[in-house]
Amino acid sequence: MSDIEDLNARQDLESRINRDIQLRTQIHMANVARMKAAQDAAAVVEADTIRKRVYLAQGDSWFDYPLTGNGFPFQDTDIIAQLRRFGSNPPTVLNLAHHGDAAIDEMSLPKQERMITALRNKDNWIGGKPDGILFSAGGNDIAGDQFCVFLDFNDGHSPGLNAYRFEKALGLVEACYLAMFALRDRHAPGVQVYGHAYDFPVPNGEHPSCAGPWLKPSLDFNNWSVAQGTKIVKTALTEFRNMLAKLANDPENRFTLIETQGTLKPEDWANELHPGVLGFGKMAKKFYSALTSSADT
Repeated sequence: MSDIEDLNARQDLESRINRDIQLRTQIHMANVARMKAAQDAAAVVEADTIRKRVYLAQGDSWFDYPLTGNGFPFQDTDIIAQLRRFGSNPPTVLNLAHHGDAAIDEMSLPKQERMITALRNKDNWIGGKPDGILFSAGGNDIAGDQFCVFLDFNDGHSPGLNAYRFEKALGLVEACYLAMFALRDRHAPGVQVYGHAYDFPVPNGEHPSCAGPWLKPSLDFNNWSVAQGTKIVKTALTEFRNMLAKLANDPENRFTLIETQGTLKPEDWANELHPGVLGFGKMAKKFYSALTSSADT
C-alpha cells in the first residue's frame, strides 16, 4: 500500500468512527430526552420517579467489542453493551469508546475534544452532568506487536518481564489516567471516574480473523512457552492493577478501581485479549455492582 493509499484508508476509518459516534450520541440524546419527559410528567401528577443514572464511557475493545466471541454475528457483546441491559434499572451510557484504542489514543487531543463536547452538552445528561465516567484504558498500550519491548529473552535466567522497561510503559498509561482526572475536574467537577484492570488471559495465540494475535508472537520471539507466558502476562497485569490501586487510594483523584482480576475462568475467554459473551457478562456484573453501590451511598 502506498503512502497516499495508507493516508486515505486512515482518513476513511476516522470518518466511519466519527459517523458511528455521532449516531450513538443521537440515540443517547433521544433516550435522555425521553427520561426527562417522564420525570417532568411524574412531577406534574405527583408520582414517584424512577431515578435513571446516566454515564459517559471512554475506552477500548472491552467497552466496544463488535463480535460474538471471535466472529459472527456482528453485535456488541462488550461490558457497556451488557451493562445497558443489566439489573432492574439498567444505566444509560453515552459510549465514546472504540476498539483498538490505547490509553494514549483515548486521551489524544481529538478524543479529549470529543469528551469535552459531550460533557458540555446538557442534553446528554440528567442534572447537567453524568453520574460517572467509565474508563477502560491501558491494555492496548502493552499488548500487540510492542509487547516484545517489555520482555527479556529467555536465556534460562531471566524472569521474563523486564521490570525497568515495563515501569516506563506504565508511567505513560498512568499519565493518561491523570489527564482524564484533570479533564473531569475542569468540565465535570465532582464526578467519579470508574476503571478496571482487565483479567488474566492465556497467551495461546487465539484470535479473531480480523485482528491479533497480540501476545504469543512476542513470547515466541523471545523463547517463552505459553505456560511461562501466562505467568509473565499475569505479572504485567498485576503491576498494572497495583498502579491503578495507588490512583484509587488518592481521594483527590475521585477514582474507583473496580476489581475485575480473578473473575474469569479459562473457558470465559474468546481469545488472547477478550472474553466471550458470558465473560463480558461477568465483567458487566462487576461494573453494575460497583455503580449500584456508589449510587446508594
